[in-house]
Amino acid sequence: MTECGTVLVERVEGVCRITLNRPDKLNAVNAAMHTALYAALEAAGRDDAMRAVLLTGAGRAFCAGQDLGDRDPAMAGDPPDLGAILERTYNPLIRLLRALDKPVVCAVNGVAAGAGASLALACDIVLAARSARFIQAFSRIGLVPDSGATWTLPHLVGEARAKGLALTGTPLAAETAADWGLIWGVVADGLLMDEARTLAAELAAGPTVGLGLTKRAIQAAGGNSLDAQLDLERDLQREAGVSADYAEGVSAFLEKRTPAFTGRRG
Repeated sequence: MTECGTVLVERVEGVCRITLNRPDKLNAVNAAMHTALYAALEAAGRDDAMRAVLLTGAGRAFCAGQDLGDRDPAMAGDPPDLGAILERTYNPLIRLLRALDKPVVCAVNGVAAGAGASLALACDIVLAARSARFIQAFSRIGLVPDSGATWTLPHLVGEARAKGLALTGTPLAAETAADWGLIWGVVADGLLMDEARTLAAELAAGPTVGLGLTKRAIQAAGGNSLDAQLDLERDLQREAGVSADYAEGVSAFLEKRTPAFTGRRG
């Protein structure tokens, strides 16, 4: 395991496990965590041996959002330019998560509030402990949901529910989040990490190229017409069809055996 203070990184059998590590602050994000988390995700993206990512939080929370001790207007001479801060911190982080060409599983082990909820929902598959809560906390301090929340929420649950969550800041129970389609599933608290590790390991053993291209196609669908999406599927299928994983998958099917995918493009 690699320990970088605010973020722990463990590489196990093709899975890069990243743990937010400020449990005494409910894993609220400060500058050091931003830097460490971005570096860990970027490294996982570059490492061909890492074929899936598992993101979670230490202690009793996933992430309480931004550490407001770093953003207290009373401690600054001039009002903060929060737009500039987003542009150099959260926005690149969310873009990086979405652009990784390998699956990202998020295990929400407790509260996910504000940007912490946005971070979780930017991942590909979200599992939550039954006791977990998702909170759009921005309205409680006079801010606009950020880190992709105003895009993610209406895409996942529709405008009416997105507005209700964002305007009221009402905590959303994990089971309701799953019922609404906000997350993939809910797991008993004591089983969450076992389930998440198993899922990440299964994805890491899968056809990495095809999974990454599938992720890219689904993310593009919301902004594409059917014709544009058909063209994209054609192009991505062409790329998948020359991968070693496709050749292995077909061979394994015809030979009636379990495929041994390598994640190689050719």
